[in-house]
Amino acid sequence: MTEPLTEGLLSEMERRSARATPGPWKSWVEGRDHCAGDSVITTAADDIYVICASADDQDFIASARQDVPALIREIRRLQALLQSAQRT
Repeated sequence: MTEPLTEGLLSEMERRSARATPGPWKSWVEGRDHCAGDSVITTAADDIYVICASADDQDFIASARQDVPALIREIRRLQALLQSAQRT
């Protein structure tokens, strides 16, 4: 069993997410999504060139930019519901 995510851990994740280049990020894998150039993650600013990563790892990295903030919001929403239910 894993330990619960404390507010401190959620806040650390949120700070890292806020400091990262704004999203959305998109994964472009050479040979799958395009046929010229390198595999890359495009962002709202500079592109990120991924070296020696599988397509699945690159897709995960790119998706994390959108997924992590959504998961933090959902965890906080569910925690608020749980606290509300425990008060009644």
